[in-house]
Amino acid sequence: QIWRPITATFFFPVGPGTGFLYLVNLYFLYQYSSRLETGAFDGRPADYMFMLLFNWICIVITGLAMDMQLLMIPLIMSVLYVWAQLNRDTIVSFWFGTRFKACYLPWVILGFNYIIGGSVINELIGNLVGHLYFFLMFKYPMDLGGRNFLSTPQFLYRWLPNRRGGVSGFGVPPASMRRAAEDQQGGGRHNWGQGFRLGDQ
Repeated sequence: QIWRPITATFFFPVGPGTGFLYLVNLYFLYQYSSRLETGAFDGRPADYMFMLLFNWICIVITGLAMDMQLLMIPLIMSVLYVWAQLNRDTIVSFWFGTRFKACYLPWVILGFNYIIGGSVINELIGNLVGHLYFFLMFKYPMDLGGRNFLSTPQFLYRWLPNRRGGVSGFGVPPASMRRAAEDQQGGGRHNWGQGFRLGDQ
């Protein structure tokens, strides 16, 4: 039944004991997914789609290994975790006016969902998968100087092209912008001016 990984991602058993949990997680999905789309992935739908596909595939593999039947909450938590790490110093507000840095938000939600009837395993797997994506895509190649293990496939760029110019990929300006910057800066050398020959007015 090859459709099971897809239906397990979109299905959630809504009942008297799970209805509030379902609504809360839908709110988290809308809130932080839209913030990623209009923030770090603004104008780059292919990169955002690749993040969702990578997280989903990791969650499906984990779900098969651990005999998990529902995959919606881990996927939502993985998206939220990526946003929290990209905006780790942002101050967020939670229930009853509590305020803290965004980097702690996934773990606060883990505890909150557990209190209102969720499973710690689902939230924990989502956080771990989100951390895997963030580490391989951002932390390891950019902060630690390692090789880039993840890159968006070209077919996604063909299907979902970047919507505007500017910086493409993750922090690498396109060649045209690099050449323009080098021309303005004199190729990294000081621009001493044009100068004049002796006898010129």
